[in-house]
Amino acid sequence: MRAELIVDARNAVGECPVWVVEENALYWVDIPNGGLQRWSAATGHLAAWKAPQMLACIARTNTGNWVAGMETGFFQLTPHNDGSLDTTPLASIEHSRKDMRLNDGRCDRQGRFWAGSMVLDMGLNAAEGVLYRYASGAAPHAQLDGFITLNGLAFSPDGRTMYASDSHPKVQQVWAFDYDIETGTPSNRRVFIDMNDFPGRPDGAAVDAEGGYWICANDAGLIHRFTPDGRLDRSLSVPVKKPTMCAFGGSRLDTLYVTSIRDDPSKQSLSGGVFALNPGVQGLPEPRFIV
Repeated sequence: MRAELIVDARNAVGECPVWVVEENALYWVDIPNGGLQRWSAATGHLAAWKAPQMLACIARTNTGNWVAGMETGFFQLTPHNDGSLDTTPLASIEHSRKDMRLNDGRCDRQGRFWAGSMVLDMGLNAAEGVLYRYASGAAPHAQLDGFITLNGLAFSPDGRTMYASDSHPKVQQVWAFDYDIETGTPSNRRVFIDMNDFPGRPDGAAVDAEGGYWICANDAGLIHRFTPDGRLDRSLSVPVKKPTMCAFGGSRLDTLYVTSIRDDPSKQSLSGGVFALNPGVQGLPEPRFIV
């Protein structure tokens, strides 16, 4: 299960990997640089585009474009072969303060996009983060609040359990929610994992076909798998301290791709890279945002 470096991306904050089956390619973002990147598994070719704001999270749409969470709200992105990127505002968010942006995000299994906001300076310990649900043609709907650094969004294979975490050092919790798939409403919030009991802070996550919850353990260089009842099943290592988010991909969805943060390159030359692991299980196709 040795991690393989597939792209020496040197991303400041690599995040939100998404595998696109029909392209045999992995997309991800570099948040502070507004970067959208694509790696072809067939050719190894790397393409890159730049958005006009910090780019935090993405999901493929059912029309072949992208929905993205950025600084001021939700946007549609259309990347072109010449390196240009069309950026169309979809819905704005009224943050509680000016120094905020969206952070982790992904679609539920019904095609609604979820994303959480955060204050840019984590050192302020400001619990101003809000979790939003966004459906095409509607205003973003605030569902939960009180987060410092919301992360770890994921949904069970049947879509009836939603997961979310707060990766701030003062919190380090992962919660599970009952999820109403008809209305897109989470309820019955409970602690799923207290990450204070395990190495690393809970960052981005993915769920496999068996319902296992994979969470990147930032600061520990690990990716943990927890069973649906919250037991630690296995931990895989990457050669960098700060893995950020994972996603299943490959022709059989049996490869786990992991993004990372550029951290102390004099000691961690591969930090900010994208890695591939053999997790021993298959994943699920990432849901598309329904336009």
